[in-house]
Amino acid sequence: MSDHCTDLVDFVAASPSSFHAARTVAGRLIAAGFAAVDETLPFEAAPGGYVLVRDGAVLAWRIPEGATATTPFHVVGAHTDSPGLKPKPQPTTAGNGWRQVAVEVYGGPLLNSWLDRDLGLAGRLVGRDGTEHLVATGPVMRVPQLAIHLDRQVNDGLTLNKQTHLQPVWGIQAGGVLAHLAELAGLDPDDVAGHDLISFDTQRGARIGAAEEFLACGRLDNLSSVHAGLTALEAATDTDVIAVLAAFDHEEVGSESRSGASGPVLADVLLGISTALGGGPDQLRRALAASWCVSADAGHAVHPNYPERHDPTHRPMPNGGPLLKVNANQRYASDGAGAALWSRACDAAGVPTQVFVSNNALPCGSTIGPLTATRLGLRTVDVGIALLSMHSARELCGADDPGYLAAALREFYRQVG
Repeated sequence: MSDHCTDLVDFVAASPSSFHAARTVAGRLIAAGFAAVDETLPFEAAPGGYVLVRDGAVLAWRIPEGATATTPFHVVGAHTDSPGLKPKPQPTTAGNGWRQVAVEVYGGPLLNSWLDRDLGLAGRLVGRDGTEHLVATGPVMRVPQLAIHLDRQVNDGLTLNKQTHLQPVWGIQAGGVLAHLAELAGLDPDDVAGHDLISFDTQRGARIGAAEEFLACGRLDNLSSVHAGLTALEAATDTDVIAVLAAFDHEEVGSESRSGASGPVLADVLLGISTALGGGPDQLRRALAASWCVSADAGHAVHPNYPERHDPTHRPMPNGGPLLKVNANQRYASDGAGAALWSRACDAAGVPTQVFVSNNALPCGSTIGPLTATRLGLRTVDVGIALLSMHSARELCGADDPGYLAAALREFYRQVG
């Protein structure tokens, strides 16, 4: 588990944006022998691994020997994006002698966690000719909190105005934001026609605690699941099903995009695979009826300072194993059959598992699980590692749990039905 934790920290450091995460997954799989797929061409049916990048999403699959158009799919679904501060189209602003970055709030971050941190910018720049260039800075900006001497009541309650209080300082004599990023990408600033950027905490993940039981790291929601699915797929060389990793973008803002779970990308890929294997609509229907999706997304550990916010009979703990996430109102897609499948996978991997269910007075969030089940009719189960400080700029999990999740996902890929 220690090796897995170290690899996860390296993966997060290489993936400061969804676009970087997608290309990091693809690059690693291509180095392992997977073939890059061009969406404009027919898919291949030969046994082996394939990987496709669509904007900030990445889908990869492995076709086993003897696969047919009715061979089931085992899909691990996750997402590449995390909440943060997203630069506006014209990101450079100035006032009172300061140069600042004009940002919007992306998703639902814990806003106070972004104060007084050394932040970077990452994502893609798009040239006037349509070419894309990934870019990532070091620590270049900071959202400074108002000193307590100027707000004596701050410890009685901090209220942040999203428009006026969250604009990071960039410099005093520094140039424009896009000019700096263009220089990093080797572009003329005038050639930058568009951008998709996000802030990130530049502090590297680290094992902490007296016994180093914990991992403190940015973007564990949900790069912990993307990385676990990646390592599981790398190891899935002996399956009888078609093993698929689907890491979507835009989950934190509702998944409604061409690279999101509510978009067509997974359906397009499964149809392309089935067609390459000689199938038509009926063969695909039969394959999907026998298929499964594990929606892997982080959940909540019981908070020692706020135990009343959790269900009194379900108390997930760090290093207690990945969560089975259950909700009666289908905010998670787990049911009895999914619980049995997940139990078999964890037993086969020799890892513990635990159950998360929300306090009735505090409705839970949702995941890509119900979206995937609704769009494709896949039997789906929601799982993930337990976190404290979810949606903070720096989250906390048990150091063993990411490895436990990866081990269970490897066994999920090996199971049939």
